[in-house]
Amino acid sequence: MQIKETIESLEKKFEVRDLNLFYGSFQALKNIDMDIYENKITALIGPSGCGKSTFLRTLNRMNDLINGVKIEGHITFDGKNIYGKDYDLIALRKKVGMVFQKPNPFPKSIYENIVYGPKIHGEKNRDVLDGIVERTLREVALWEEVKDRLHRPATGLSGGQQQRLCIARCLAVEPEVILMDEPTSALDPVATSKIEELLNTLSDKYTIVIVTHNMQQAGRVSDFTSFFLSGKVIESDKTEKIFSNPANKKTEDYITGRFG
Repeated sequence: MQIKETIESLEKKFEVRDLNLFYGSFQALKNIDMDIYENKITALIGPSGCGKSTFLRTLNRMNDLINGVKIEGHITFDGKNIYGKDYDLIALRKKVGMVFQKPNPFPKSIYENIVYGPKIHGEKNRDVLDGIVERTLREVALWEEVKDRLHRPATGLSGGQQQRLCIARCLAVEPEVILMDEPTSALDPVATSKIEELLNTLSDKYTIVIVTHNMQQAGRVSDFTSFFLSGKVIESDKTEKIFSNPANKKTEDYITGRFG
C-alpha cells in the first residue's frame, strides 16, 4: 500500500520568512512567508505586476543587481540565510540556476554554450567537458536532435530547442534548484508540451520554481502553487488543493477567471 505523502514529511529547500522588498519607496513584496520543498515543482501564479518574478529573483539574489533595492526578512537555503553578511553569492548562483522567459543562448556554438559555466568554475579537461555536454543534452531530450551539430551556432536552433539548450546550460554546473521565469511564454504549443514533459522528469533530481501566467500549465506540472496578489502571497498549498478547493475567495476568483 502506498503511503500518501504529507507536507510535514517533505524536506524544505527554502524557508522564506517575513520577506519584504522595496524598489526605492515602492514596496513590491510584503511579509512573504513560504516554504519550497525539495524535488518538487512549485508554481507561482497571479496577475501581471503582483510580485511573482521579483520573488523568484530573491531566491538567487538576482535583485541585488538592481539599484535602490532594499530587502528585509530572511530566506534560508539548506538551513543557511542567503542574505547573511558572509554568504557566498557565487556558490548560491551555482546551486540555484535560472532560466528566463525568452531563450537566450550565447552567440556561440551549442557545445560552447553548455561548457561555459563549467569552464568558469575551473573545469578544463576536454573529456569531462564532452561528458557534461552529452549528459545535459540527454537530460533535456536534445542530444539526438543536435549531436551531429554541436559546433554550429546555437542561434540556429528553433525557439523550443533554444530553451531546452538554456536549461541544459543551467544543468551543466550541477545546480540543486532551477528557477524558471515563464519559460514557455515565447514558445508554440508543441515546444511548450516538450518543456512541460521535461519538467516532470527533472523534478526527480532538482527542485523547480516556475513563474507562469498559464493556469492550465500550473495545474499540469506543479506539486505546489502559490498565488500572489499585490505583492502578497494570498495562498500557498498543494496544487490540487489550490485548484479544487482554495481556502481564500480571492484565489478562487483568480483561478476561475473573475479577474486577472
